[in-house]
This record gives sequence, structure tokens and C-alpha cells, in this order.
Amino acid sequence: MYELFISDDKNLYTPVTTGSVQLDWERQGVPGKLTFSYLADAGLPVREGSPVGLKVDGKDVFFGYLFERRHGKDRIVSATAYDQLRYLKNKDTYEYKNKTATEVIQMVAGDFQLKTGELEDTKLKIKERREPNKTLFDVIINALYITLQKAGEMYVLYDQYGFLTLKNIQNMKLDLLICHRTAEDYDYSVSIDGDTCNQIKLYQEDKEAGKRRIYLAKDTGNTNQWGVLQYYEQVEEGENGQAKADALLALYNQKTRKLSVKNALGDIRVRPGCLLPVQLDLGEEQINHYMLIEKASHRFENGFHTMDLTLRGGGFLA
Repeated sequence: MYELFISDDKNLYTPVTTGSVQLDWERQGVPGKLTFSYLADAGLPVREGSPVGLKVDGKDVFFGYLFERRHGKDRIVSATAYDQLRYLKNKDTYEYKNKTATEVIQMVAGDFQLKTGELEDTKLKIKERREPNKTLFDVIINALYITLQKAGEMYVLYDQYGFLTLKNIQNMKLDLLICHRTAEDYDYSVSIDGDTCNQIKLYQEDKEAGKRRIYLAKDTGNTNQWGVLQYYEQVEEGENGQAKADALLALYNQKTRKLSVKNALGDIRVRPGCLLPVQLDLGEEQINHYMLIEKASHRFENGFHTMDLTLRGGGFLA
């Protein structure tokens, strides 16, 4: 059971919705998005920027602002609202020293008048960073990525009903099992057509010697099986070209596998960053381990709540 409201800052109004209400979340770089349709009503004070809220079974789920609406002769309005993360698409230049990713988020939120809630302490101090002409998303994501690289801890930033929230994924485990009984269908793909490379070729300009150095790393076995799939890039002066070529080969010399489930039984606790136990028989392999939610789409229609999930982990990429 869901409740959707639009506010004019003084009163709450409940529009007459038609069709489904959909809530889409992604793990990073994208604001939460609520899409719905309602019957146009002259008495409904709707304008761009109007606060929009969604509750499910009495629990606060989404709070954001109306960004787009459209309708035709039938007077059914299609509306799109985004949560507070939408304002992280703004661009600016930042320079900072000795700040944790948590402190970077607090700094950005203060500058752009964004509300913050529970922000876990990421602890790792980033010595010095310059972010020229970057989106606020990039500034924060880069700080979180540095934290992941150096401290081995992954954090997820999301909007919790109008408040920026940061959590370690280890504190977002749920006991909700995804299996053939709780998910109607799945989509499993294996490909060598995307980022797969079995040969890495890097070049470096040696200005003093007046020549170009070449660094090569390849997997002959996979080259014989797949043909040559080459990654080609310049290496900056001072970089260890061969070490970088070997590292890139280890990263890209593999098939790209993706997995998503469709029309699973809905649970509003499930959002990107959560870790869920997954048990699925894919035919060529069995999955029986925790996986990270990369994307989640919740749909509410005719009294039913279903969700589509994009999963990551155990060799699967988003």
C-alpha cells in the first residue's frame, strides 16, 4: 500500500494516480527518480519544484522535488520527481586538503544547502585533491573511490527521505533471499563485445631519446579463441608502462557477465548498496552467495509491489 503526495509548502495533496508508480535508484552518480501519472486537477497546486513524497506501508521512502510534467488531450499528467541527489549534478571547482570522504560530502552539502542525515565516518584522510570544473557527484565519488582503493571499504551515498546518507555496504546486508521462488525471471548475459581485451598495447613518448617506447601484454590462449581484442593507450611520462599493461590485462582479459532479476517480490528496504543472498540456477553455473545491488526499480500497481534488480559480485559486473 503506497501513499503519494504533492505539497505547496502549506498543505499536502494526494493526486489521483493512474497506472503504476515507479521508483528507480542507482548506486552512484544518479539521483533517485520517482515517475507517476495523475489526473489533471485545477485545484491541485502543482509547479516545478513542488515537494513530492512517497510512503509505503506507512514508512517514509522517497522525498524529492517535481522536475518535469507533461500531458496530452486526455489530461493525464506524466510527472518526474528527483530526490536531493539531483542537485549533485551541479558543477564547481574544489580544492581540499586532509579531508575524509565524509568531510567532503559535508563540505559540498554546506555549500549547496543540502540536508544531511547519518553520514558514517570514512576515516581515511585524503591528503590533497583538486577537482576543477567537476560535477558535485564526481567530487564525492572520487573521494569515495580513493577511500575504496586505499582503505578497502566501499561506501554508498543515497538520499533517505530528504537527507543525504552515507553507509558502509557491510552495514547494509539484508536477509531477503533472491531465488526462483521470489523472482519471476532473470536476465543472464555473457559477452566479449564490451570491455573485454586480451591484448594491451601502451606507448610512451621518450622526448629525450626522440623515440616511442611500446609495452605489450597479451593472452595467447584467449587471442586464439576470441581473436585479437586490443586496448591501446598512451602512458604518461614517469609511469611504469609494463606494470600498467600487465595490470590492465588482468582487469580486462575476461568475459563480461551480467545478471539481473525481474519482477521479484517487492521489499522497500532493497536499494543500491545493499547486499542480498542470491540462490539461482543459471544452467551453466549455480549462484549461492551474497551479491551487491547496483540498480533497483520498484513498481507499485494494482496493490502489488514488484522490483527489478541489477546484481554485481562473484564475477558479475553491472
